[in-house]
Amino acid sequence: MTGAEEFTPESERVMRVLRDQITDGTRAPGSRLVEREIAAELGVSRLPVRDALRGLVGEGLVTPRPRTWAVVREFSPTDVADLNEVRSALETLGFRLAAQRRTRAGLAKLRARLDEEVAAAARGDGAAARRAAAGFHETVTELADNALLSELDLTLRSRLRWLLGQHDDFVAVADEHEALYRAIEARDVPGVEELAARHLESSGERAAARRAVTTAE
Repeated sequence: MTGAEEFTPESERVMRVLRDQITDGTRAPGSRLVEREIAAELGVSRLPVRDALRGLVGEGLVTPRPRTWAVVREFSPTDVADLNEVRSALETLGFRLAAQRRTRAGLAKLRARLDEEVAAAARGDGAAARRAAAGFHETVTELADNALLSELDLTLRSRLRWLLGQHDDFVAVADEHEALYRAIEARDVPGVEELAARHLESSGERAAARRAVTTAE
């Protein structure tokens, strides 16, 4: 996170709340983020809100505006295409390395994330399912055990979380993650590469379908 060492616990909390609201879709693209209003809503002063907004600008989720407000970033089709290209490269590598290098402890953590996702999808809790799905992908990166890959993932994490949330088919995504988990567990490198490619393709199709519906509305 950009400038994380300068952040207070209060600004970290505000940043976490706003980040979740943006990636969950609670705060829509283009909506205004006014320091005074957010401070009143969260019961804090304006300083931690200002710090949080600055951090979210650094994470690529917020676009700054003059004075005391900003807006939730509106990702253009080009932005989305760029993100998908980078996601494809990073995740293909991440899943392959995870299958080669996974540990028993890492598998247990990955299973826990997947169980959270499956349970949330089953009860129709979209926000929880999306967060757990993002957690699944982030845990795969941990299992890959590559410091540079983890650094790149951290830099892009918020934008990738937003991208991963661009769908409503929670059960289908959980099913795909289940298959990927089993391939990682079995150290099936060719299998996990094939499944990852399918997962990326279907993710793109789901996101495109959701954008088409949103545009039509």
